[in-house]
Amino acid sequence: MKSYSFILIVLLLLPACKSSRIQVEPEKIDIVANPAGAGPVISLEFSRGPAHNHPSFVLWAEDMEGEFLQTLFITKAVGTSIYDHGDPSSGKWEPGEIRRPASLPYWAHKRGIKEADGLYIPAIENPVADAYTGATPPGDFSLVTRLDEAAPRKFRILFEINQTWDWNEYWTNNKYPEDDEYKTSCQPAVVYMAEVDLDNPATSYTLEAVGHSHYAGQTGELFTDLSTLTTALEIVGKLNIKLE
Repeated sequence: MKSYSFILIVLLLLPACKSSRIQVEPEKIDIVANPAGAGPVISLEFSRGPAHNHPSFVLWAEDMEGEFLQTLFITKAVGTSIYDHGDPSSGKWEPGEIRRPASLPYWAHKRGIKEADGLYIPAIENPVADAYTGATPPGDFSLVTRLDEAAPRKFRILFEINQTWDWNEYWTNNKYPEDDEYKTSCQPAVVYMAEVDLDNPATSYTLEAVGHSHYAGQTGELFTDLSTLTTALEIVGKLNIKLE
């Protein structure tokens, strides 16, 4: 009798155990930024890759000479330097200020605003305007944003993305043991780009990976060798834009 009772209990528990392991895909969300802009409408379609896990990212425009035009959208934590888990002083993590120069350094140096502490990442006293910021989407998303004013006939759209603590065999947790900024970034931010020609417009443009940023955000250099990156290249699945 005891053996039969044990089998019955196990059978009753199995469905519950199985269901507890089911992972629900986050719903795709729609984001609208800078609706008051007077320039072209830019629609971004983002599908996450297998390594996606709440990354920070930024979308911006520059001219064909590489001169920064404007930020189109940035995740709010980087755009304000206020993170949901930024202040542990109360004994539990609360929203608070953290400076993360390794988060999106290629964009930050392109933007060219040096804060009082010497960093180019936005400070809490000088955040990116609300019109260009938003919460980090949990999964796939579509973004509709606008340039502030008429664009050059040819220009570039760039996208930089970074995910904390994504080590690999090259970017190890002891590669730069004295560099605290590296430890928050690990594999550096990846930069994607597409070139737009309004005189010969395409139906859509795919943004391709063109390099990675400095591992600790010390410079605005773009490193075009992507051979050391692994999961950092799997945060993004597909990245396409359309212009209206």
